[in-house]
Amino acid sequence: MTTRHCFALDLKNNPKLIEEYKRYHLPGGVWPEIIQSIKGAGIEALDIYLVGNRLFMIMDVNNNFSFEAKQAADLSNPKVVEWEQVMWQFQQQLPWAKGDEKWLQMESIFTL
Repeated sequence: MTTRHCFALDLKNNPKLIEEYKRYHLPGGVWPEIIQSIKGAGIEALDIYLVGNRLFMIMDVNNNFSFEAKQAADLSNPKVVEWEQVMWQFQQQLPWAKGDEKWLQMESIFTL
């Protein structure tokens, strides 16, 4: 059984940067270490959508997943830290983000 989490984040509103960000996420563009980190954390499926400069991420996780464990693993993995630094060149916080928050978890308000 999986649990779904959804998140939002903005890209900088610059068409060239947005296109470059999209290229990083084409098949084969995401570094293998990042894929391994995602799968190893218990994330079964992960999709990112884009409208304008707003990103929407859907993440389905298994029972082994923990936000705390994923964060700790990411902070101790130099390739994930490097990937996040590269991605931050394109990303910006949502207007209501606090501190250093990036991807903000969304509230589910309707299910069919």
